[in-house]
Amino acid sequence: MRVLITGSSGQIGTNLGLALLDRGDEVVGLDIRPNAWTDRLPTIRCNLVSVAPGELPVSGRFDVVVHLAAHAKVFELVEQPHRALENIDMGFRVFEYCRRHRTPLVFGSSREVYGDITRHVTDESHADFVVAESPYSASKIAGEALIYSYARCYELPYIVFRFSNVYGRYDCDIERLERVIPLFIRRIARGEPITVYGREKVLDFTFVDDCVDGIRRGIDALVSGRVREETINLAYGQGATLVDLVNLIGLTLQREPDVRYEPSRAGEVTRYVADIRKARELLGYEPQTPLSAGVPRAIRWQREMGVL
Repeated sequence: MRVLITGSSGQIGTNLGLALLDRGDEVVGLDIRPNAWTDRLPTIRCNLVSVAPGELPVSGRFDVVVHLAAHAKVFELVEQPHRALENIDMGFRVFEYCRRHRTPLVFGSSREVYGDITRHVTDESHADFVVAESPYSASKIAGEALIYSYARCYELPYIVFRFSNVYGRYDCDIERLERVIPLFIRRIARGEPITVYGREKVLDFTFVDDCVDGIRRGIDALVSGRVREETINLAYGQGATLVDLVNLIGLTLQREPDVRYEPSRAGEVTRYVADIRKARELLGYEPQTPLSAGVPRAIRWQREMGVL
């Protein structure tokens, strides 16, 4: 199988690309920056905002395109909303490529499309596109809406995956993107203070190996024609508070966290736990890594990389 991955230098893109290479697929990556983690993943440097719609700098045909490229930090996009517009722009250019070449599409969306809800379990039918909590969530809503219209107007085969707080290997590029788990791990390990925005916030943390397994299953189902035109939650399926997360990191590191608690910031979701029954039923997806097992693995990996 020949797979094109946009955002291939990011956390999910890197893990997915390497997993596909390991099973014998041919992978081509597109990213605005080189891959900081591996030289195994062929990467074409490309700013998707600057290319003509549908004119990606690649040759030959692909069996599937996995579109992961996006500005992904919610609060940063509140401060810089033009980056949300760039997310939409990048998506449009990739969708046009898929339309012109009749290539199936896997789109990396987010649980942010559900907004800030109080329901304990969220299934795919509960997204309310009338209310967007942040420019980032609006960009993912817009991307999904474009895909659904392309499916109706041009018969574009797709799977939309709504990710939720993916963490683990290749996610500790803190200077570029301040992800909460690697940030907390590094600061607690160094005895530095941390700030938790939203003491009672409940989120569904997904270890990256589980996420990649779900995407890989989706790719196979989409390319074979077994599954198409589906929107699927991809998460662990259980919630944890940020207090739980901090305590687990401290316990694993055997350090007492120095924590200050502040209210949640503008645009941030304060409660989300995914309903993953659809992923199980359609893809045979069964996540294997609870937060209690994933955090020690993430810490071990950061130590191996020399960032702790």
